[in-house]
Amino acid sequence: MANLTFAGAITDALKNALNKFDNTMIFGQDVGPNGGVFRITDGLQDEFGKSRVFDTPLAESGILGMTLGLGHEGFRALPELQFSAFSTEAISPIMGQISRYRYRYGGTRNLPITIRTPFGGGVGTPELHSDSMEGLFGGIPGLRVVVPTNPYDAKGLLLSAIESNDPVIFLEHLKLYRSVKGEVPEEYYTVPLDKAAVVREGTDVTIVTSGFMVHESMKAADKLEKEGISAEVIDLRTIAPIDMETIRKSVGKTHRAVVVQESQRVAGVGGNLMSEIGERCFMELDAPVSRVTAPDTVYPFVQIENEWIPGPEAIVEKVNETIKF
Repeated sequence: MANLTFAGAITDALKNALNKFDNTMIFGQDVGPNGGVFRITDGLQDEFGKSRVFDTPLAESGILGMTLGLGHEGFRALPELQFSAFSTEAISPIMGQISRYRYRYGGTRNLPITIRTPFGGGVGTPELHSDSMEGLFGGIPGLRVVVPTNPYDAKGLLLSAIESNDPVIFLEHLKLYRSVKGEVPEEYYTVPLDKAAVVREGTDVTIVTSGFMVHESMKAADKLEKEGISAEVIDLRTIAPIDMETIRKSVGKTHRAVVVQESQRVAGVGGNLMSEIGERCFMELDAPVSRVTAPDTVYPFVQIENEWIPGPEAIVEKVNETIKF
């Protein structure tokens, strides 16, 4: 076992994939000699050569247009978009082509590509760099959207995504890159896609979340335990499709649910998730499904982002409201 940061686990997964699959290649802005803006691909071009790890022009539509062509020709392309909000420059290849590929070919062809991109706040980036686009991606039929939370899952989920014959959007939270470390096997392994994880057992309320908000929810659960409230925390891991069976079993035990997301209230997958819980678990619920989100504004400037992003205190407050309903 190696003790790796979240970023180091992703790098290790990419190295494993390049070694195992001859038809993989990594490309994007500055991913070659510079190793990417967050150094995720550092050293990979030296090890695997310029034909498999290379820079592209600053043109997201071109990057994903090339991705589509490579996938069509049988490559397992691994493009990197420097920040997820930049994907709006490539919405046509994502929504109009990549997501529809299998349907367009009547299920006779696959598109095994994994689009990696960082997102999320709390690190002091300027506008358009911290926006969470999960709601946009999650609302496009034909795309799988994966959000790892810890180093072990980051490596295993990324390798599962690369093995998958479906197009995958792999979202990496900026604040997790070097703020969390964990034991990660050095060998090749996978973590199943489309399967949520119960990261904390509880009996009084179910907190459903993903990404960095899993860590904030775990802090909230610690605070709630001191108040005599037992919170179960579910890490979605894959937010499209959502593992409703794991959520249903948890809500059947706790009879209350709070959905937590970093995105604005109007954005993210939280609203849809609340509807699904309300529809599927109605007879099990002792209180309405609640949610904790960011305000419905554009992502703020650095000076106030820590007040804008939901934290443990907001989660504790919402859980207490739900318990007291």
